[in-house]
Amino acid sequence: MKKLLIALMTTTAAMSLAVTAEAADKLKACWVYTGPIGDFGYSYQHDQGRLDVEKALGDKVETAYLENVSEGPDADRAFERLAREGCKLIFGTSFGFMDPEVKVAKKFPKVMFEHATGYKTSDNLGIYNARFYEGRYILGQIAAKESKAGVAGYIVSFPIPEVVMGINSFMLGAQSINPNFKAKIVWVNTWFDPGKEADAAKALFDQGADIIVQHTDSTAALQVAEERGLKGFGQSSDMIKFAPKAQLTSITDDWGPYYISRVQAALDGTWKPGNVWLGIKDGAVKMSAYTNMPDDVKAMAQATEKKIVDG
Repeated sequence: MKKLLIALMTTTAAMSLAVTAEAADKLKACWVYTGPIGDFGYSYQHDQGRLDVEKALGDKVETAYLENVSEGPDADRAFERLAREGCKLIFGTSFGFMDPEVKVAKKFPKVMFEHATGYKTSDNLGIYNARFYEGRYILGQIAAKESKAGVAGYIVSFPIPEVVMGINSFMLGAQSINPNFKAKIVWVNTWFDPGKEADAAKALFDQGADIIVQHTDSTAALQVAEERGLKGFGQSSDMIKFAPKAQLTSITDDWGPYYISRVQAALDGTWKPGNVWLGIKDGAVKMSAYTNMPDDVKAMAQATEKKIVDG
């Protein structure tokens, strides 16, 4: 009996050590989103990337996320909470998370942090971005071809680098086709507010724009275009199911491959803070199907896309 008890105790201890080792080997990777994962735009696409990590790496990882996190003091608390809850790699996905991430990364030097669309780094904080402006140049060309009024309505969020860059790129593309093309801009000062975005689209259409562009995250503006029999572009995600007759194309963000590579690097012990800027050539920025346009406009868009890929 004594030998049996010793054997059982030894086996139990071994099993306990195995479970502990397995838990220690599993990496907890976490994400912070400024909008809801159901925005079917920017935050939705980041969360699709998180799900790609789960699918690719399976039981090697545990993931978690916080959504609807405001840029400001709420962000400080969100990043600190995840660090305290055992997240070893944390991705902040909005420009306004930059300073909160810098602050929290300093407090948790053993945690790996990455920040999207920003420019500040540290020993445990890397940055990553996408060349969204490449897609916006193509949108501009299409808009100039499709707009009878020669005027686009452009709904924008905040005057930060990526947004201003996008406006400039869109206009360069449009004016490469029609030098007199114009854009009317409405700043809504939010990333996600379907009501504000819809009201902005209505106001821009009422002011003479006949095509809508957005750098906000909901499908609302495109749905207004659908209701009015006009045209527009999706943002960050393919929004064709919300506006099957209105969407011309959409800049679609594919974060999955990047997230998988970074989580894998953390698992391998090779993670280092980087400075990455991915574009159409890398597959991080994709153009959804060119629809609701003549064949010659589609061919033009495809040719421009190819030139961007070829450099």
